[in-house]
Amino acid sequence: MAKKPIDVYRDWLGIEETQRPLNYYQLLKLPLFEDDVNKIREQYRKLNAHVRKYATGGYAFESQQLLNELAKAMLCLTDAQRKREYDAMLGRKDFGEGVRRTVEEILLGNKAITPEALERARRFAQAVGLPIHDAIIQQKLAPPDVVMQAYAESQGLPFVDLQETVIDVSLLDKMPPALARQYSCLPVMVDDNQLLVASPFPLNPDVEETLRHLYGLPVRSVITTPIGINAAIARYMSGRGDGRDQKAAATPQKAAAARSYAPRSPERFRQDLQYAIVAFNLTVILLMLAQLMLKTVSDWSTLFGMIILAVIGGLIVGAGAFVYLSRQP
Repeated sequence: MAKKPIDVYRDWLGIEETQRPLNYYQLLKLPLFEDDVNKIREQYRKLNAHVRKYATGGYAFESQQLLNELAKAMLCLTDAQRKREYDAMLGRKDFGEGVRRTVEEILLGNKAITPEALERARRFAQAVGLPIHDAIIQQKLAPPDVVMQAYAESQGLPFVDLQETVIDVSLLDKMPPALARQYSCLPVMVDDNQLLVASPFPLNPDVEETLRHLYGLPVRSVITTPIGINAAIARYMSGRGDGRDQKAAATPQKAAAARSYAPRSPERFRQDLQYAIVAFNLTVILLMLAQLMLKTVSDWSTLFGMIILAVIGGLIVGAGAFVYLSRQP
């Protein structure tokens, strides 16, 4: 039995405009030139959830097509640079000052974190050398997706939830698995002749250039959560040829080549160094406590000797941790 023709925009979204194609504001049912990122994301999530109800019925294909359109609209309108270009194309004249808020200002303004919790995160970030948004996530002071959305907004970049956005799997054939794992990134889709690549941080310029060369397209970063990108890489890149499969592992030279697409990213180097510093600090503290429990401090020379031993032990453990982490993909 043939399917009944439908107008997904009218029948599913209740959009009455008859002129097609719809612009992104019409598609997301937003006022023209809406600038509130939270309102844009909220409306997208609402429509996304509604359209997903049709994903398992007779209109699964139409549902997926519309979900992709909604995602492209949201990603454009939450990307500061692309939105400005898109609004200008629609005839916008007044763009305002466009002052960008910091992660802290956004989280406080959205009441996603208390001033007291933020101060705790600042102290932790300063102690271990982490960016403030990473410190908030590690201290579990706010949900990771909320923090990463605030981080994306502070960078003028869009945020994508990889659990609700379908990745264009046709793009993955050109993506080296070792590159995806080493730099925590995956291509999501092509929109407006640009390759949108998801990662927990803005892409390293060297990685951007590598991807531009591989795909022959300009590259734009799309922010996602660390958990989200790791799950997506495990799901989509598992079994694809790289240094981990049998063909690439046939010779040490091939395995090494698969891991050496570009110099290690500054973000990854900084992260490994931060973990190594934490390992050093914890080791020093534990060794000092162990020595104090085993013997009594009789003079300054004894205490000094204990400190020296603890520091040496900390250096050994910290250096070992850094070397181990640097060898991970």
